[in-house]
Amino acid sequence: MKIEYIDGPLLKKMFVGASNFLEKNKDMLNALNVFPVPDGDTGTNMSLTMQAAVKQIRNADLEDIQEIGNIVSNGSLMGARGNSGVILSQILRGFTKALEGKENIDTKTLADALNRGSKTAYGAVMKPIEGTILTVARESAERAMEVSGSEEDIVIFLQDVIKAGKISLDKTPELLPVLKESGVVDAGGKGFVVILEGLLSTLTGEETIEVEPEDVIFSFDKMSKQNEDIEFGYCTEFIINHNTTDSETFANQIKDIGDSMMVVEGDGFIKVHVHTNNPGFVLDKALKVGELIDIKIDNMRYQHRSNFGDDFESQEAIKEEVKDYGFITVAMGDGIENIFKDLNVDYIISGGQTMNPSTEDILKAVDKVNAENIIILPNNSNIILAANQAKEISDKNLIVLPTKTIPQGITALLEFNEELEVEDNVNHMTDAFERMKTSQVTFSVRDTTLDGKEIKKDDILGINDGKLILVGKNIVEVTLDLIDKTLTEDSELITVFYGEDTKEEEAKKIIDVLQEKYTDLDIELIYGGQPIYYYLIAIE
Repeated sequence: MKIEYIDGPLLKKMFVGASNFLEKNKDMLNALNVFPVPDGDTGTNMSLTMQAAVKQIRNADLEDIQEIGNIVSNGSLMGARGNSGVILSQILRGFTKALEGKENIDTKTLADALNRGSKTAYGAVMKPIEGTILTVARESAERAMEVSGSEEDIVIFLQDVIKAGKISLDKTPELLPVLKESGVVDAGGKGFVVILEGLLSTLTGEETIEVEPEDVIFSFDKMSKQNEDIEFGYCTEFIINHNTTDSETFANQIKDIGDSMMVVEGDGFIKVHVHTNNPGFVLDKALKVGELIDIKIDNMRYQHRSNFGDDFESQEAIKEEVKDYGFITVAMGDGIENIFKDLNVDYIISGGQTMNPSTEDILKAVDKVNAENIIILPNNSNIILAANQAKEISDKNLIVLPTKTIPQGITALLEFNEELEVEDNVNHMTDAFERMKTSQVTFSVRDTTLDGKEIKKDDILGINDGKLILVGKNIVEVTLDLIDKTLTEDSELITVFYGEDTKEEEAKKIIDVLQEKYTDLDIELIYGGQPIYYYLIAIE
């Protein structure tokens, strides 16, 4: 049957179907990680981002195309996780811009939407890299623009676009040699093709699995204190659609009703989060602005502590006096988290490898910190884009230091001087973490070839600053060899953080060998408790 137009209800169904199809294939996407380490998360990040995009429309009775587009765009923006998720959110943002004012969608509109999505994503990335999801999205859009001039059947149109997307995907190893050597295509590009396939399969009536949106394991919604002395006991969240006022005006209307307030304005919506003793008052004010959806009210005095298991009360407390500086960091491992607490970090987002916080998670952390200048330490290259996206949305002065590892984050904080001006602090902290080297010891999850090295499943891998240095069978031997290969004549300090799967006795043996071999260096052993990595090693 020929399909020439997509209306609102069908568009909603297609978005949800694409999200389901992406969730079904996320493990396959995760397995395409170039590094064969147990932290491949492209599929998970894209799926969680897409789930956030469709969460508000999944069970809503919506028919207006522009309204559906606005919700998808803003949902993906707030829910974006990891580099792949942030890029996907920008694709969806551009895509849905092309739907404004449309009563139905034809192939020309779809082509324009794909084209705008690609251009928006390219514009959001400071240094676009070809051979990634950006390339696949762009070449798919280029084919869409060509086909839309002569093809009116949306099914045939999408089939042609998907074919072009697959051709582009197959070429990604030629554009990125590391993909070719590893024998994989780009995971983000593959995820984009999967989304297109999900849109098509839903359009043609093919069955896709039903997936309920996941509760994010480090979502602030699940956090609460068990202290009945909380001043404002109800965590109140909702979204206002069809707003006729700006977020600042509404924020002023409710500013005296509680604390921990976050009011974020998007395209056609206002996202509200506030702790109050009178949620009814807040909702009444909001109803005068527009339609309310996704209302969530939690009684924080009785809600159980989430699976974080950390001292939430110490993180939740907000100081009345505004400080000059505040710090937010991302970390995993109880030892690592304790180190950051000792360094006076205001809020620790539990996450990192395989658990990238979303833009909204970072914004909610920002809301907990009462400071004029808030410095964010992502400590992971896959979180930097989401942190920068939060910076663009927030009305607070956020500074994102692009730390890529836990040791870099620790080093940056040690360099902080409260007496310095913001710019001087940023420069000194950046210089400090950029000077250091970070090594990691982990294991392989599959057979592959990388950097000219044959790797077998369960081999021990030694990585330095993102480059594979060693492959071996013994953890201790790889760790010692890795340190030996990364030391320079200027090295002064070796700090070894051992993980949750490493015995202290083994770690001490490594330190004994290092101290005997490098008598002129300072050597420290610290319990990090980090998952995935047996050792994190900082060399300064």
